[in-house]
Amino acid sequence: MFFRDFFLGFVKVHILHHASQKPIFGLGMIEELAKHGYQISPGTIYPTLRSLETAGFLQQENRLVNGKIRKYYRITPLGQEALAEAKDKIKELVTEVLA
Repeated sequence: MFFRDFFLGFVKVHILHHASQKPIFGLGMIEELAKHGYQISPGTIYPTLRSLETAGFLQQENRLVNGKIRKYYRITPLGQEALAEAKDKIKELVTEVLA
């Protein structure tokens, strides 16, 4: 359980980072995270996206893609603030841990 919670924090930072670059969607993030070694299931990614939206870090937009509605998420100003703070903390942590 500890490792799941621990790595979920990294996943959330990845999500905010990618959402700051362009709108993201669940399956796309599953594929992106797999490139970084995370094996995330739909049962994890979609609740995580919704929780980030509920917290005000992401904003959802529905788009019609191939005849189906796909939920896209983009970062909000609050999400930008959270990402900036996370980046500062990551820099501090990496400097300390790898020193």
